[in-house]
Amino acid sequence: MVLARSAAELPIILVADDDEDDRMMLREALQICDFRHAVHFVSDGQELMDYLQQSGKFSSQLGLPRPRLVLLDLNMPRKDGREALREIKQSTHLRSIPVVVLTTSKAEEDIVKTYDLGVNSFITKPTNFESLVAVAKDLSRYWFQIVNLPK
Repeated sequence: MVLARSAAELPIILVADDDEDDRMMLREALQICDFRHAVHFVSDGQELMDYLQQSGKFSSQLGLPRPRLVLLDLNMPRKDGREALREIKQSTHLRSIPVVVLTTSKAEEDIVKTYDLGVNSFITKPTNFESLVAVAKDLSRYWFQIVNLPK
């Protein structure tokens, strides 16, 4: 039996993506697959780091819930995904948060570089909505039903 939980108690997925259309499609894909996690979106790597460090526009929101998973686009303005990934994995406080790159890139250089920086998975964004829904289902199942994550 699954007990109902308030939105404040749901595990947080933090998505960093600068493309509004991609954020909207991911939001819809997660809704279709009955994703049972709270999803927060930020628009670039700097905003991602501000959220994680409760600084910048998030400095007044002390006690923000720690994300259980970060979905990270690579090519964003201000601070790209590679820079944010490097900072996350170098931080003793943040490095245990799993980071999944979800990007349009298929470049071997990006795959190798992000794994060298400590990414947990690298996924190329699907080109159609049905495939995105399938990826969302797989992400949910793997990261929240199969894998044991720190809280």
